[in-house]
Amino acid sequence: MRNFKELIVWQKAHTLCLKIYEQTKSFPQEEKFGFISQLRRASSSIPTNIAEVCGHKSNNEFRGFLNISAASASEVEYLLLLSKDLNHFEKPIFDGLTQDIISIKKMLYKLSNSIPNE
Repeated sequence: MRNFKELIVWQKAHTLCLKIYEQTKSFPQEEKFGFISQLRRASSSIPTNIAEVCGHKSNNEFRGFLNISAASASEVEYLLLLSKDLNHFEKPIFDGLTQDIISIKKMLYKLSNSIPNE
């Protein structure tokens, strides 16, 4: 059993999720049940899937859940771009969040590739 809190990629994903929750507080109220909800769910899915798989023993399952996290990270990356294009984020905030998500995607990829086959 792995301790997800010790994984740097989980720590970064958790921090990003907290940042996204904070930043989406200023989004227009009409986005509350649509766009805000989708961005928050996608961002929380990344650390959630990492945490969930740490309870599994199988390396194949571990890799699979990391791939799900990576897919959620790609969704977040697009939603951040859309947020910027809709003028919900200022460029410096967008740039910082985008750098975070790209870093997380790279870490997930490297971690997934480092897991031995069973």
